[in-house]
Amino acid sequence: MKKSLAIAAAVAATFASASYAQSSVTLYGIVDAGFTYTTNVDGNAKYALGSGNLQQSRWGLRGAEDLGGGLKTIFTLESGFNVANGQQNGGLFNRQAFVGLTHDQYGTLTLGRQYDSVVDYLGPLMAVGTWGGTYTAHVGDNDNGNATFSLNNAVKYTSPNLSGFQFGGAYAFSNQAGFANNRAYSAGMSYANSGLRVAAAYLQANNAGVLNNPNGAVTNDQFGLSAQRARVWGGGVSYTYGPAVGGVVFTQSRLNGLNDNLSIRYNNIEANVHYNLTPALGIGAMYTYTNANGSLLSSEGGGRTAHWNQFGLQADYALSKRTDVYLEGVGVWGAGQAAVGTTQVGFQGADNYSSSKNQGIVTTGIRHRF
Repeated sequence: MKKSLAIAAAVAATFASASYAQSSVTLYGIVDAGFTYTTNVDGNAKYALGSGNLQQSRWGLRGAEDLGGGLKTIFTLESGFNVANGQQNGGLFNRQAFVGLTHDQYGTLTLGRQYDSVVDYLGPLMAVGTWGGTYTAHVGDNDNGNATFSLNNAVKYTSPNLSGFQFGGAYAFSNQAGFANNRAYSAGMSYANSGLRVAAAYLQANNAGVLNNPNGAVTNDQFGLSAQRARVWGGGVSYTYGPAVGGVVFTQSRLNGLNDNLSIRYNNIEANVHYNLTPALGIGAMYTYTNANGSLLSSEGGGRTAHWNQFGLQADYALSKRTDVYLEGVGVWGAGQAAVGTTQVGFQGADNYSSSKNQGIVTTGIRHRF
């Protein structure tokens, strides 16, 4: 009897182990904190201890269950927070919250709060989406390259890797009668072969951030003044050669139907390069030219055009596989209507617009990934 019970216990343990091996949940995250010096803030310099200088501090849960035949259930729950004061940036899972199915041959279908195609496909070609961090985002993050917002109520498909080619798209419901009020959709593609990578993406949002639909596709006013229609499109290319990688990206953001039916259009052209001097030490440089034109600018008492020149330099040293220290400087110089109203110069994540047409930031800190 005792022998039978022992055999039964062993069999049960075997099946339990097999069942456990088929599913997994991973806790992951980034903690990034450092010191930042910012010029021209209300006419003065600003010294601050900040969070997320290169990457927003975050924690998350990622899980998968193997259903057999190449099919898996997956989920991600991710929350951004400020390590300087311990506060959350919005709701509990403000960055991502989705569940879905993935298959080796047919791709991935997910439902929930997710990134759009600009973030997914163009982000890996931008400094802000790779080594550069938050302050290298294009002026005001007008194209969402820094993932300032995510799409709520989104159904998203990502194809498998087809000999280097991949594509995908998302549709975010308004969750409101009228269907098109505060909905969004996006699509993108990329191709990688050896060191070459090319990508393109498109994003459109209708009535983003409207006050009467707080549960719509885009619930903050990142697109500016609750634009009736916001469109972002762009393309880029990068090439990796040994320890060096360089890229060029173009994006255009069009905001129509602003206050009093005004409009504005941003064009962003970025060039960036990163080089690993040693396995531990990397350096990077980026330059972005942004111009804007439209009736919004002339309504603010000046001409119809504005432009900015943005430069960034960074050195990053890895203390281990998970921990690094960094030093970065970014400057932006504006002209035309670049210092008025909604087109004020300012760094994404710096919390303060410049009190002039120019602004500079120097930041140093430590980042740990877990």
